[in-house]
Amino acid sequence: MQLERNPQMTVFHYDLNELVSKEHELRKIDALVSFKQIAKTFAELEKETGRKGYGVEVGIKCIFLQFYYDLSDRQMERQIADALSYRWFTGIELSEQTPDHSYFGRIRKLLGTKRIGKIFEMVNAKAREKKIFRDVFSFVDSSAIKSKEATWDERDKAIKEGEEKLNNDNIDKHSADKDARFGCKGKKKFWYGYKKHVSVDMGSGLIEKVAITPANVTDAKGLKHVCPKERMVFGDKGYSTNDSQGVMKKRLCHSGAILKNNMKGKNKERDRWISKVRAPFENIFSKQSKRAKYRSTAKVQLQAFMESMVTNVKRLLVINAPPLFA
Repeated sequence: MQLERNPQMTVFHYDLNELVSKEHELRKIDALVSFKQIAKTFAELEKETGRKGYGVEVGIKCIFLQFYYDLSDRQMERQIADALSYRWFTGIELSEQTPDHSYFGRIRKLLGTKRIGKIFEMVNAKAREKKIFRDVFSFVDSSAIKSKEATWDERDKAIKEGEEKLNNDNIDKHSADKDARFGCKGKKKFWYGYKKHVSVDMGSGLIEKVAITPANVTDAKGLKHVCPKERMVFGDKGYSTNDSQGVMKKRLCHSGAILKNNMKGKNKERDRWISKVRAPFENIFSKQSKRAKYRSTAKVQLQAFMESMVTNVKRLLVINAPPLFA
């Protein structure tokens, strides 16, 4: 902070770089990931990012912060206005006006699911260049993503319009979210929404691929979206079906799926070993949202890309990864 005096007033000059702790986690993220280089990939969007000063880099950083700290648009508006670390990270000076809540929706729409997916892949590609990915063993699994806790209004509307009941054959006619479906895992877990499928590189703990499908898509059918190539793939019983085995064979993978009890070649000792190997990665979903923040498969896929990128960045910080873009 510098102090200048003149006969009329005292003027304070603040340097954000001095006000934010040298050990702040956002400094570590800024050193790890070059959002400036990422933004150059989408230079064609600069003219569409809104008022002067809010370029593509600022937009990407804002969306990253929003998902990193799990904030709504209005919470993000307050935080970026009040938190010095947020201003430092995004490059918005103390003298500058910060974005209002509507900005974050606009920048998500401008970037879109495909570009957000490309950002996720760019960060992974840089981690692979640094030999952080091991590319030998992969963990695959899926998790429920709820759109709503209850669908009584949709059921009443369906019955009123002559339907016998509400199900996956007619839910799209009565729900605001046309892509969401009813899903079931096991015999007791039912939900309405989507399913998140992931593959995780077991050597690094980083998410390799993530895909969103309607909730009624089975794990076996969803595997084609996230199955890696030329690995041993560790999965639960849902990945022991012919569909899953066919996908793995096509990708030149060796199956590490637990077999169902009635399957030929069932080996309980092998399955116990597979369960033990999978166990450390079972919590991959625990740090991510179980609810859909938006409507439609495409928008929930955007959410999945961002949450997976955040999960990977946090993991990279834990393992003290070197700067990815250096």
